[in-house]
Amino acid sequence: MNRGCMAWVTVCAMVSAACAEQPVIAVWPEGKTPLKTSDAPEKVNPSTDDIIRLTDVNVPSLTVFLAKDTGKPNPAVMICPGGGYGILAWNLEGTEIAAWLNSQGISAFILKYRVPGNRDGALCDAQRAMGLIRSQAQSLNIDPKRLGIMGFSAGAHLSVRTCTNFEKRFYEAVDEVDKQPSRPDFALIIYPAYLNRDGYAMAPELPVTAQVPPTFLVQAEDDNPYVDSSLAYYIALKTAKAPAELHLFPNGGHGYGLRKMGKTTDVWPELAAAWLSRVTK
Repeated sequence: MNRGCMAWVTVCAMVSAACAEQPVIAVWPEGKTPLKTSDAPEKVNPSTDDIIRLTDVNVPSLTVFLAKDTGKPNPAVMICPGGGYGILAWNLEGTEIAAWLNSQGISAFILKYRVPGNRDGALCDAQRAMGLIRSQAQSLNIDPKRLGIMGFSAGAHLSVRTCTNFEKRFYEAVDEVDKQPSRPDFALIIYPAYLNRDGYAMAPELPVTAQVPPTFLVQAEDDNPYVDSSLAYYIALKTAKAPAELHLFPNGGHGYGLRKMGKTTDVWPELAAAWLSRVTK
């Protein structure tokens, strides 16, 4: 076996071990997944940059990271990792984010949504998952009225779709879980992609209204071509009179997660922590 194959096997083992350490909740009952396009087995793409990239995700799930028990229900966040709807950056924008949220006293649920190339299926996964978390709020010791969403890049697009499409499900109801609200109570949208069309017009699948939950946005000016995604969304939120806070930095690029890059975006976690403390009081 060559070194590349050995490294790939090692990463696969790391992912399996990490998942085994945390509870995992299936998003859909067996045989009930809507818009199913593939049965290919999940895999990890080879990597040389310390990013675990999952693909061929066809069995959506929530990986659970509960915050320390304080004697009362904790706020919670569902995390949508990015990856261009082709992969999921599982550690960079998933497990590392969950650990950070836990350090803020917030429980975290990483959504393993369907990739590649199934955006509508991913939306069904996100809507169902929000209701699923709320349906198990008591056993998970979380407050169902303080459940937010956090997304990165394509995962931020999925988060915005979830925030703007909560009036109806994009699938036929499966069970009692689907009677729970899918609207997040707050949202952190980090270097989002695909939100705009032709300058500052919003993409048609994102109907922004005053009912969109309070939103925290992070963007770097040198994040081409995605800087206009955040600007367009912020303008749309302000026009609709939906609460929003935008942090626009001179540099930072795209796809940094919590990792320090020596750029102006390095401070965003501290700003997000302060915002979270306000919206989850």
